[in-house]
Amino acid sequence: MIVKSLELDRFRNYMSLSMTFDSGVTILYGDNAQGKTNVLEAICLSATTKSHRGSKDKDMIFFEENESHIRLYLEKDGIEHKIDIHLKKNKSKGIAIDGIPIRKSADLFGYLNVVLFSPEDLHIIKNGPSERRRFINIELCQLDSIYLYHYANYQKILNQRNNLLKQINHNPSLEDTLEIWDNQLVVSGMELINRRKSFIKQLEMIMKEIHSNLTAGAEHVDLVYECNVEAEDFKQQLLHKREYDKRYQTTSVGPHRDDLLIYINGKDVKTFGSQGQQRTSALSMKLAEIELVKKRIGEYPVLLLDDVMSELDEKRRDYLLQSIKEIQTIITCTGYKEFIKQRLPVDCVYKVTNGSVSLEQAD
Repeated sequence: MIVKSLELDRFRNYMSLSMTFDSGVTILYGDNAQGKTNVLEAICLSATTKSHRGSKDKDMIFFEENESHIRLYLEKDGIEHKIDIHLKKNKSKGIAIDGIPIRKSADLFGYLNVVLFSPEDLHIIKNGPSERRRFINIELCQLDSIYLYHYANYQKILNQRNNLLKQINHNPSLEDTLEIWDNQLVVSGMELINRRKSFIKQLEMIMKEIHSNLTAGAEHVDLVYECNVEAEDFKQQLLHKREYDKRYQTTSVGPHRDDLLIYINGKDVKTFGSQGQQRTSALSMKLAEIELVKKRIGEYPVLLLDDVMSELDEKRRDYLLQSIKEIQTIITCTGYKEFIKQRLPVDCVYKVTNGSVSLEQAD
């Protein structure tokens, strides 16, 4: 799986952009705030329909314009595909695959698999549970169409249930309809819990070896999926917490409150780990994610490294560079000579300057 080319029209700070990518390592370098990350954002958007920054569609459109276009060309299993995304300021985005519009954004998932690694990911261990749930959801939505269906369904039902809890405060007779939403929430919620557990178990098996190699065998890592409620108890707990939910007008139990815990040598790395251990755990988890994608779909995802090298020490940087030799990798950085010093074979170099990209000769 490789991204072959990308065209941007009025996207972020690019009025117009057309660039190609090598199947190996492509580097985008330049000063900060020039538009390097915007290229990676467009690729992420083409894979997941959403910005990895959490930006709204209207915020990704060029200043004072009303619409924007992204066209991405990729090759998967020897077949070329074209993904078109049309962002609109006041309407929902339009998406087409190979020239055919799709009705649901979810239909895009699975065409392009990407793994993004940014400085923010280095803090995934010590940040709140929502960051770790987001990590799980992004990957599973790309890999598992059944999970994607139930995740979208769960979010929709959860919002409807929370809105109903607010309305009950003014109209108590509406409480009778809560059971309908509870039953639907349980069906999708049980799927999320069970599929997350399976995903974490597979991730852990791969991560153990990577983490051991990173630490020369000194550290043993374990992943624990911490359920807010077990799948088989979900319906009962919703009923048990109903009065609480009505009082606070929100759903207090369910997989939307789950967490992923990481232990090193039996201790919770979030609470007791050093900054170095937290960063090593984040790196080994990301590398395990790459290998798990390969195991599930039979080929490596496209790897996007957003200015992450400067955040890693020499040992972790060397391990990462050694791990990406067979993977199409697009790297953003402020200076690319450092990669040459690390003997990373670079196939393509672009300099990014204020929304303008120029191809340079890779040394």
